Amino acid sequence: MGIQPQVSLHTGQAPVLYGLADQPVEHVSALIDRQVIYGAQSTFVVWTLKKGAVVPLHHHPNEQITWITKGRAEVYSGGKKFVMVSGDLMVIPPNVPHEFVITEDTIDIDIFAPQRQDWIDGTANYLKK
Repeated sequence: MGIQPQVSLHTGQAPVLYGLADQPVEHVSALIDRQVIYGAQSTFVVWTLKKGAVVPLHHHPNEQITWITKGRAEVYSGGKKFVMVSGDLMVIPPNVPHEFVITEDTIDIDIFAPQRQDWIDGTANYLKK
């Protein structure tokens, strides 16, 4: 069980299991917290955002998949306003400017690919504005 024929048992890495509750919470601002897990080629983040939080207009070379699991957010991009509510997903292509305005307490799960190198090396300044 669990071993598939035709699949090599010689791999460079093994899967890593994480408990989200065990991941540290980073207080980005008074209204924004996040928990981040880095994979070899992607970044997973859970945002806890209070009503009134703003993630200012920014862009990055990563594709971003955003999933609102609780709450409501307005996303501004390309001269359009998108209203996201619990259960909505949005795919933001690389280098597309976007801004989030949180209109209810919100839980947002994001997946970025490739991984967010700017977070790893501390050069993402848009959250500190």
